[in-house]
Amino acid sequence: MSSANLGTKNAPQTDKATQRKWDNAAKAFDFMTGIGPDKRWGPYKSLMLANMNADADILFLALGTGLDIQFFPPQRNIQAIDISPKMLENAQARIDQYDGSINAQTMDVHQMSFEAEQFDQVFTSCTFCSVPNPIGGLKALYQVMKPGADLYMFEHTGSKHYPFKLMMDLMTPLTRKVGPDMNRTTIDNVQQAGFKIQQINNVYLDIVKIIHATKPE
Repeated sequence: MSSANLGTKNAPQTDKATQRKWDNAAKAFDFMTGIGPDKRWGPYKSLMLANMNADADILFLALGTGLDIQFFPPQRNIQAIDISPKMLENAQARIDQYDGSINAQTMDVHQMSFEAEQFDQVFTSCTFCSVPNPIGGLKALYQVMKPGADLYMFEHTGSKHYPFKLMMDLMTPLTRKVGPDMNRTTIDNVQQAGFKIQQINNVYLDIVKIIHATKPE
């Protein structure tokens, strides 16, 4: 059986504005993102999440309402966080149904309470389009990962190609108010945080991609 701990150890340091934004989005989140995107991106997420090792200490960042739990391999022991307690409340039924263990906590990636060098693997799914300080968040992940640990990211990013770059630059000031930035330079951010890129697989143009990086030994 799965378990959830909706603790708020870091509540005093949590980015309250970001937390309110995602609390407000929680009610409609499944309706907005849970049907078409699951069908379109689900196979790619399953492929990435199949890298979860049975004997690894795993962190999943930004669990949201738990839509990605359906793609987790069974019998894994997973720590999961999300900045929004409302999102995790809505995730509870999916957490309970998972064939394994998910310990979910309300936590800001910039202010995590995990031990240094705790995790063997970290996974993100459409997350670093929304983290307010992406390089800072990635550096925080770096600190809680063991040397040699793997970072797997399913992310949408900005494009280098016309007209997509122009469109995403114009859209971002609006989309940022209710959800993600559309023009993040996530690969560059990963490298600036100290990770070594191992592989990049473009899923849709140069916008949606799977990134595999490691923390150097």
